[in-house]
Amino acid sequence: MYGKMMIALMAATAMAAPACAAQGDVLVRFRGIMVAPNESSGGINPTFPGEKVKVSNSVMPEVDFTYMLTPNVGAELILATTKHKASGRTGTTGTIGKLASTWVLPPTLTLQYHFAPDAKLRPYVGAGVNYTIFYSEKASKGLEAAVGPTGVRMKSSFGYALQAGVDVPLSDRTFVNLDVKYIDIDTVTRLRTTAIGTQRVKVHLDPLVVGVGFGVRF
Repeated sequence: MYGKMMIALMAATAMAAPACAAQGDVLVRFRGIMVAPNESSGGINPTFPGEKVKVSNSVMPEVDFTYMLTPNVGAELILATTKHKASGRTGTTGTIGKLASTWVLPPTLTLQYHFAPDAKLRPYVGAGVNYTIFYSEKASKGLEAAVGPTGVRMKSSFGYALQAGVDVPLSDRTFVNLDVKYIDIDTVTRLRTTAIGTQRVKVHLDPLVVGVGFGVRF
């Protein structure tokens, strides 16, 4: 009895396994992502050269599109935007806490290699480039209470991206996805304050982006 049940389950699983992704297929994934910066910063110059900043994590939705150039090779465009806050770590800026916030848009294009496009577990790796845009930058109320009205500008940047993930099929066209990316992001932030003039701080964000979601093959 048990043996017959196992055979039936294996047969059903085999029937549910989708066909091999073919050249010209488009894979669309909808993920929930956590963006965790591995930030390192310089000093806040020229007034606070010994004080550095930290950047918060963010959780947001993401959508990406993969075009299969061959059954094993795909090109993926990743689109998501996240909001982060920058805070002082120590000293005067540390007592202020939150210094500024910004939205980050890092469209990323990777070239992927899919190791087993017709298997039940379909791992892949990828590498590519990103162009990161910072927008809607805003000084915190705490910072403006300390130094007066403040304008915030963050410089956009190019960087590289590394990726690894796996697709697990649910049906002929649907699958679950787990994806991890490392994105190289650098910026220079300028704070134009009333009381202490213009301050600059260079920050390496370099976030780890972990995503889990659902995909459809067209």
